[in-house]
Amino acid sequence: MTSDPSTPAPDAEPGPGHPGVAELSTGPAVVALLAADVRAGALDEQVAAGVEVLAGAPTAAVTSLAEVAGVEVGVWEMTPGTVSDVEADELFVVLSGRATLVVEGGATLELGPGSVVQLPEGARTTWTVTETLRKVYVTPRG
Repeated sequence: MTSDPSTPAPDAEPGPGHPGVAELSTGPAVVALLAADVRAGALDEQVAAGVEVLAGAPTAAVTSLAEVAGVEVGVWEMTPGTVSDVEADELFVVLSGRATLVVEGGATLELGPGSVVQLPEGARTTWTVTETLRKVYVTPRG
């Protein structure tokens, strides 16, 4: 039997800390709708956009969605501008927006919706965001 993941089951309970989040107990496991639409809506916490702002006045925000098998899954967003950063070990998928990501001593990546990127811990990067960029990330818990 299949179900529509965007519609919580009638007996689902709201999940902790996130309005509109539903959990459904299925015995020992819990099925949870962590976000109705990760492409929209305010994020929980304002964070530094990068180590150093190089151009513009970018802001960034993040919401941690869950911890699964020792990794954190969340949503991160940055408004237009240019920043330098030192990366954590991370895999991410761009949901919306556009940016150029320059990896010191490596590649220059043009990012847009659907881009999937893996960054190694310690990589020095420069992010030039031209349209507010929103991504879903997966990174080990430290």
